[in-house]
This record gives sequence, structure tokens and C-alpha cells, in this order.
Amino acid sequence: MALTVAILLAVFWLDAPWDWIVIGAAATLELTETGFLIWWSKRRRAVVGAETLVGRRAVVAADCMSNGQVRVAGELWGARCAAGARVGDEVVVTAVDGLTLEVEHA
Repeated sequence: MALTVAILLAVFWLDAPWDWIVIGAAATLELTETGFLIWWSKRRRAVVGAETLVGRRAVVAADCMSNGQVRVAGELWGARCAAGARVGDEVVVTAVDGLTLEVEHA
């Protein structure tokens, strides 16, 4: 928006060299604002997808002796637990491998 206003101002009202100075300042402002907004949008964690489950606690729904099932965030997921876990045990999701959660005891 600032660049558009600067160009209109430069074309209709300003004389040289002020027209180029105003356009340059507006372009710098636009680039700075765009860079800031890109940085701001990338600093947040994912809020959708299986990757958001990493670090969350889950409850074992079917014995997880190598492979089993856990309930996390109200959903039932296939799980792999190297140490093994029994129904009702609380585990923590450490990784996601496709649609299988890697879990370990909390």
C-alpha cells in the first residue's frame, strides 16, 4: 500500500529527485514489512497434522508389546513401544512414523 501511494505521489506532485527518494523509501518499507510478516508466520509450531502429537501424553488402549494402540487427543492410534506397555499405562509420543506413533513410558 505504501509503495502505491508513493508512486502516485511521485508521479503527480513531486519533482526530481524527491520522487525517486520517496519511491525508494516506500519500497524499503514494503520489503521490511514483508520480511517481518514472513518471519512472524514461520515462528509458530504446527497446529494441524500428526506432528502436533509429538510430546503429548497418551494412554495405552491395547497392549503395546512392540506394537499396539494408544488413545491420544481423543483418537485411537497405532503405536510402537520398544519397552512394552500394558493397557492403562501412560506413555509419551516421541515420534511419528507414517500413521504409527513411537511411544515410551512417561
